[in-house]
Amino acid sequence: MEFVIADTFTDSLARLTPVEQKSVKSTAFDLQMNPASPGLNFHRLDKPRDKNFLSIRINDDIRLILHRTPASLLLCYVDHHDKAYRWAEQRKLETHPKTGAAQFVEIRERIEEVVVPKYVEPEPAPPAPAQQKPLLFASIGDDELLSYGVPPDWLAVVKDANEDSLLDIVDHLPREASEALLELATGGKPKPASAAQPGADPFEHPDAMRRFRVMTDVDALRQALDYPWDKWTVFLHPVQRQLIEREYTGPARVSGSAGTGKTIVALHRAVFLARKWRESRVLLATFSETLANALHDRMRRLVSSEPRLAERLEVGSLIAVGIRLYTQQFGAPKLLTAQRLAKIVAEVAGTAPSTKFSVSFLASEWWEIIDAWQLSSWESYRDVRRLGRKTRLPEKVRQTLWAIFEEINKRVSASGWISNAGLFTRLADRFGSGSRSPFDYVVIDESQDITAAQLRFLAAIGAGRSESLFFAGDLGQRIFQTPFSWKSVGVDIRGRSRTLTVNYRTSHQIRQHADHLLGPEVADVDGVTEIRKGTISVFNGPAPELREFSDEEAEEKAVSEWIKARIADGVEPHEIGVIVRSEHEVGRAKHAVELTGRAYRVLDDHMTLTTGSICICTMHLAKGLEFRSVAVMACDDQIVPLQQRIEEITDEADLEEVYATERHLLYVAVTRARDQLIVTAGGPASEFMDDLRQ
Repeated sequence: MEFVIADTFTDSLARLTPVEQKSVKSTAFDLQMNPASPGLNFHRLDKPRDKNFLSIRINDDIRLILHRTPASLLLCYVDHHDKAYRWAEQRKLETHPKTGAAQFVEIRERIEEVVVPKYVEPEPAPPAPAQQKPLLFASIGDDELLSYGVPPDWLAVVKDANEDSLLDIVDHLPREASEALLELATGGKPKPASAAQPGADPFEHPDAMRRFRVMTDVDALRQALDYPWDKWTVFLHPVQRQLIEREYTGPARVSGSAGTGKTIVALHRAVFLARKWRESRVLLATFSETLANALHDRMRRLVSSEPRLAERLEVGSLIAVGIRLYTQQFGAPKLLTAQRLAKIVAEVAGTAPSTKFSVSFLASEWWEIIDAWQLSSWESYRDVRRLGRKTRLPEKVRQTLWAIFEEINKRVSASGWISNAGLFTRLADRFGSGSRSPFDYVVIDESQDITAAQLRFLAAIGAGRSESLFFAGDLGQRIFQTPFSWKSVGVDIRGRSRTLTVNYRTSHQIRQHADHLLGPEVADVDGVTEIRKGTISVFNGPAPELREFSDEEAEEKAVSEWIKARIADGVEPHEIGVIVRSEHEVGRAKHAVELTGRAYRVLDDHMTLTTGSICICTMHLAKGLEFRSVAVMACDDQIVPLQQRIEEITDEADLEEVYATERHLLYVAVTRARDQLIVTAGGPASEFMDDLRQ
């Protein structure tokens, strides 16, 4: 007999108290060890549509819903008595007649009672046909709808759907059916589900594997139950699974808008490679310590029952990995800081012929061009493409500046300092010249913010192995690095780039508003295009609140009241994030949270989130985080986009790049929200607020 758990069970388990969860887990382990144990209190339901549903009494109030057949025992749902029974009475477990996938199907009669009155209001006379909105799927045949996983009982309801009723209907359908209908409604052409072979296990169908998981042993069950809130490390979309398990002929990249599961793909890809190649060492890395800590926690959950596998998987930030390898190869590095460089630049500029450029410009030009590309000759500086720089420099001016930069290079080198770019360049030279690579396979998350030197280092590590490099990222969330050609540093992903289009994290309403900040597609310097249109969310929520106040005090008070309302709704403090453009606006966020009387933490580069505390952070540090509820504050005119950046522009051609990165920042901030979002301004609002309102 197969022992199976459903994602509806892990979701409902997470909503119970810790004491209740412990009792449920104990019962689940007892069931797995001995499904016929006389100590388990099985009960038949009074009004089940599916006769195979049973309940188990956990305590006086909590009931566990099971589905039992001679072939399988499925943990379906757990809740307080009445809610648990109501859940079972409204569903049945079926094998879809077309696809062969196991799926929970809601009883249609119940939905008709709820949905129809919502959009058929009593009027003296029915509306004229010309006033009715067109039906979305009336022209699609039953066979095609079935091929998308629509349950037979729901065909008539689906064919009656219009744009007003669609979102209500898809909430009650199996996930593969709702995704296909949403894609059809937005002009796409979904791929029909693969039909199962006769006699195939309905739980092994790719669509079924997104919601059901067969537990092979006690360790697998313990892993699934220990972290029920992070279900996407267990239940994968078929497209995600294909990208994870695919064989690539060279470097590959998976992209997608915020919330489409790129990080989950990266995690599983790293584990897949470690399992596939038993003697290999695999690196999973990202650009910051904060994100690396989050990745490490998720990886620990994913491979907790396989300690030998975990030994071959390293998780960390790229800079931490680089420092460790550099220390092994060359000794501990003397890392060049911004303060140290500023001092050197000021000294050199003070003795150089007078120029119109400030010390601040010279320092940024050195970091972003000279150092980033490790330029060591006049010819290399003369010919380099200065993508993303705000000032155009003719050759004669560059020649004058090169004399300054050449002297800066000499002083940095003579003092023994090394920059991050220099560190990775030296590592690239070492491993590219034949030294044994420290990793056989590398998976990079948030790859849109990788630097040229880091990518050159990865290219050296992955040379000669077709599947050695795998990247996950979103060009629409590039907020740290200026664009550059990956191909120019030895990483060519053309033909091996795929885009995810199903959003699991952010509600339809939040995603729809956030998408207005970006265009329908984004291309990198090499011409690889990410198509953003067609992305769909799998759940609904309240519309975002966009509010403008007369002053900062009024804004802070309103945000505090909003936070109090979320906590009253059952949102835990650590599930709330307050995000601002920069450190200059953190004080406004702190004042708003202090008015609630709740504890908070201001996130920095090395901090992890804390249970019981509301998180306050800047838009840059919010990257990679997610919260149930998010307040994006201080979206004032001259703050978003930041007026200082605009004033620094000396060439109008660079204005587009500045506006793009500022849009990316706001996009990152608003897409950290899963269920509720409020965006506020404490004065005249940012022009981007109008885009969000569309």
